[in-house]
Amino acid sequence: MSTPDEPWPWRAAIVDLLARTRLAQPDELAAEVAAAVLPLGLETTIYLVDQEQRTLRPVPGPGAADTEPIEPIPVDSTVPGRVFMTVSSEPVPAGDGRPARLWMPMLDGNERLGVLEVVVRGDPGTDPGDEAFLAGCDLFGQLVGHLIATKVPYGDALLKVRRARRMSEASELLWQLLPPLTFVCHRAVVSAILEPCYEVGGDGFDYAADGTSLFFAIFDTAGHEMRAGLGTAAVMSAIRAARRAGDDLDALARAADRALEAYLPELRFTTAVLAHLDLDSGRMRYVNAGHPPPLLVRDGRLVHGLTGGRRLPLGLGLDDAGREVGEEMLRRGDRILLYTDGITEARDRDGTAFGVDRLAGLVRRDAGRLPAPETLRRLCHAALSHYDGPPSDDATLMLVEWSYDAARAMLPLA
Repeated sequence: MSTPDEPWPWRAAIVDLLARTRLAQPDELAAEVAAAVLPLGLETTIYLVDQEQRTLRPVPGPGAADTEPIEPIPVDSTVPGRVFMTVSSEPVPAGDGRPARLWMPMLDGNERLGVLEVVVRGDPGTDPGDEAFLAGCDLFGQLVGHLIATKVPYGDALLKVRRARRMSEASELLWQLLPPLTFVCHRAVVSAILEPCYEVGGDGFDYAADGTSLFFAIFDTAGHEMRAGLGTAAVMSAIRAARRAGDDLDALARAADRALEAYLPELRFTTAVLAHLDLDSGRMRYVNAGHPPPLLVRDGRLVHGLTGGRRLPLGLGLDDAGREVGEEMLRRGDRILLYTDGITEARDRDGTAFGVDRLAGLVRRDAGRLPAPETLRRLCHAALSHYDGPPSDDATLMLVEWSYDAARAMLPLA
């Protein structure tokens, strides 16, 4: 793209994009991204992954109303899908009269949003596999990912791209409360997935990393639709307020007990796992409020379920005299898998449940081979495919990995 004595062309594109998007509406973002790289002889198309994480859906660009719509791209059987799954770039050389192009993973930090297609229309000598070109595209793509995440709350256009159908009221509520599906820091990876994403009822998850402490939790409120969603919303809000006030794990659970009793006494309960992981030592402390035990996976094999820290479900435990906090010392590279019973209780036509053994087997198969978000995507889709007909319950998975290597593997150009 340039010699050492020439100015770096991507710098101008990045500065231009920042200036263009300061006042841009969400629906104008794709046009501004395309305009910023046009002087470089490049064209871009933004593809966002749908809520189900099965297809990559194009964000309409300039003049979209006057052109044929671009079809969604399947994740599981295409080059762009492979880029999304593996979080790695893939150049496609020019040939047969077609321009060269580059498919880039598009992330907000390390949250997988979709892919960016960069097509070379200008200099025919530009090699999309060139190291300098890749580095420029990577920085530009990071900026696009951040801008998408920044613009999403201000309009509906980008959210609508990711949706294949109408979302239920309960799902709309919970998706606004949940943190991003993936978080990566230097010492850990946290990832989660929920299905059926348009009809989530009472499932949810949360996490927060500060200093040497990583908090993470999974929730499942009894019932369906909005009543269950309101219960999970109340529990998450109570726990966040208590956590930010400095309360310990037992106090977090009791704050949720009080919230359900005070505001939603007609709800039965919420099962949950609340955990703190010390990112320096690997010491994990946890409370299990009537939830399926998390699984500890080490070196590609299931070690055991985490059966300590038992107490009554949230909403029922204010008078529970037997509260305790479980503890586990993790080793570098350990994975903790949390799940709701919508995963393990999925039943096929013969009534056979998906089960914990099948879930653990899939985790062992993919251990160390795939990034955590992709492991969960495949696990969740495997469980959903086990259902005979539409899912009868929410299905949520959460994977926490204490590992420097896992964090570095989530970087696009690693």
